[in-house]
Amino acid sequence: MATPTFVNVQQLVQRQPAFTVGGVRAWIFNEETNGLKESGAIIRIGKKLVIDEAKFIEWIQGGANG
Repeated sequence: MATPTFVNVQQLVQRQPAFTVGGVRAWIFNEETNGLKESGAIIRIGKKLVIDEAKFIEWIQGGANG
């Protein structure tokens, strides 16, 4: 099993330039209804939020209802 790559919103946008900070934040805000929560891509550690980049990309490729 590969070690996941965790990034914050800014790092994700830098690594994946097709996305915008506002767009990613909107998806996170609506994670309860768009399937992002179930994907397991968003991890909260206290007030810190990190994104499992591979799971996020899988969510996008799966049709991201956002």
